[in-house]
Amino acid sequence: MALKWIGVVAAAFLAAGVPVEAETDEQADRSAVVNGNTALAFDLYSRLRASEGNVCFSPYSVSTALAMTYAGARGQTAAEMSRTLHLPFEGDRLHGAFAAVIRKLNNPGSARKAELSVANAIWPQSGFAIAPAFRAIARDQYGAGLQSLDFAQPEKARGTINGWVEQQTRDRIKDLMPEGSITPRTRMVLTNAIYFKGEWMHAFRETDTRKETFKLPGGREIRDVPLMHQLRNLRFLDGGDFKALELPYRENELSMIVLLPNKVDGLAALEQSLTPARVADWSARMIDYDVDVTLPRFKIAAQFQLDQALAGLGMGLAFTPQADFSAISTSAPLLISAVIHKAYVEVNEKGTEAAGATGVGVMTTSAAPRTRFAVFRADHPFVFLIRDTATGSLLFAGRVMDPRAS
Repeated sequence: MALKWIGVVAAAFLAAGVPVEAETDEQADRSAVVNGNTALAFDLYSRLRASEGNVCFSPYSVSTALAMTYAGARGQTAAEMSRTLHLPFEGDRLHGAFAAVIRKLNNPGSARKAELSVANAIWPQSGFAIAPAFRAIARDQYGAGLQSLDFAQPEKARGTINGWVEQQTRDRIKDLMPEGSITPRTRMVLTNAIYFKGEWMHAFRETDTRKETFKLPGGREIRDVPLMHQLRNLRFLDGGDFKALELPYRENELSMIVLLPNKVDGLAALEQSLTPARVADWSARMIDYDVDVTLPRFKIAAQFQLDQALAGLGMGLAFTPQADFSAISTSAPLLISAVIHKAYVEVNEKGTEAAGATGVGVMTTSAAPRTRFAVFRADHPFVFLIRDTATGSLLFAGRVMDPRAS
């Protein structure tokens, strides 16, 4: 199946008449924001990998939802969020750079082969006074529509928000806001949704897929796992104790990088070594090989409440009664009540389908020769990264421990 993102499109960037210098500045700011988002992605992965089994999440979705929330923070709360989220700028420049990433990802009117889009929305309590500046940033920079809800009826409000998320992610993300996540004290929910569906540049032939054994640490095995096969010229790196392989989607618009430890029990050490700088270095060193590829079909659905992870990374104040979100509203003191994230990734012979959504609840305080040859046999646990080529944005990340577990 093809990959697809779905979302609200921000105002289109008009290239005609814009000076080259302005375009260069926008590209530089966009790259700085992407680098910060990537740093947060690996910070979060270092926390999420402590959980058992398969892992997947959308770093882009988490960063964008929290950047919108940051627009309403002030004082020490804003300072902590800025450090934790690795935000490179402040004010209009920051939110303008996020807007530039959104425009590039949604890319309206393009001939993109893979479908990719993002959407943002803000859901305030009906009658709750929102600062005009915050409203303008949400609308103009993040394309976030505002729809008032009555949180005095929490289940009805929750159903409306979850329905929007389901629609934006083609029903792949259901019940983003779980029961109890919205209460009569909730004053606002900020949401981001992303959906991606794209075909491999080189599809695997279904007739080459065979049921084989997938190996696990400790000598355990999972039998009858569908493993896909192909022999193809691809970008590859032998990193010594691991191998890296890049699988492009159509037109090289996006790609999946698979990081495979050589040892069956080597995933933990590989995960511990992951940093943005190392992954960038590995990617730069990859060269063309004729690669005998073995990769399992897999489907992963995951959900996380990120409060503790984010607090542990340095933005704990935002979750306490001492939080300062006075730039959202001065009607009542506000804090972040929850950061909830869900993600879905499915990989098969044709391509990948992936979706992610993040909800932030705010409540009151009361060119090498083709003769090179390599074998890449992912019949044991591995890490995967899905990135957008044009922006460098890391859209999804995760690991596969059991390809049959969903």
